[in-house]
Amino acid sequence: MLLRACSNAATVLLLVVGLAAPASALTLGFGCLTNNIAGDCAIAEAQMTVDVTDPGGGLIDFTFHNTGPAASSITDVYWDDGALLLIFSITNTPGMVEFASPAVPGNLPGGNMASPPFVATAGFSADSVMPTQPLGVNPGEMLLVTYTLIGGMTFADAIQDLSDGSLRIGIHVQGFASEGSESLIAVPEPGTLALVAAGLLGLAAARRRR
Repeated sequence: MLLRACSNAATVLLLVVGLAAPASALTLGFGCLTNNIAGDCAIAEAQMTVDVTDPGGGLIDFTFHNTGPAASSITDVYWDDGALLLIFSITNTPGMVEFASPAVPGNLPGGNMASPPFVATAGFSADSVMPTQPLGVNPGEMLLVTYTLIGGMTFADAIQDLSDGSLRIGIHVQGFASEGSESLIAVPEPGTLALVAAGLLGLAAARRRR
């Protein structure tokens, strides 16, 4: 019965994240926190995603994508959890996407508009170096930020924290044709994170059983 339950959980996980995706991967979209210009918000929500993946070795990857085609640039990335993660590395594409930690400003612009307010954990942020917009995440580009899981935490714990709001991801987007800017917070589809967490826990239980 236990193995059957674990198999069912693994099946649910694959259905949620897609058969072509690795079992330890999750893609999140973003929802506007600010709404300075409605058209800019629509562009950002349509084009920005973050993949949360498990590369093993006690690490967790966050890969930010700007799928395009509209002009826009992710220039700052933030996290608001200090109990789970410790920054490990930032993978840049020299001359195209270049970020450094910490971000300036230190908190997501407009973060106090979230409920509860988004307060970036000190050091849990990065922004594009000068020139800001050209070296941000522009259409067709991506940025990889890797963290170390600390305190015995696992990838499944991170998914759970994303599910219950203990861990949130924020981005600041500039470079729109309007010359405006918007702040967004990662937003999963309702119930998706819980299903993925259940699948990961099922797979872990199956491995322990074997």
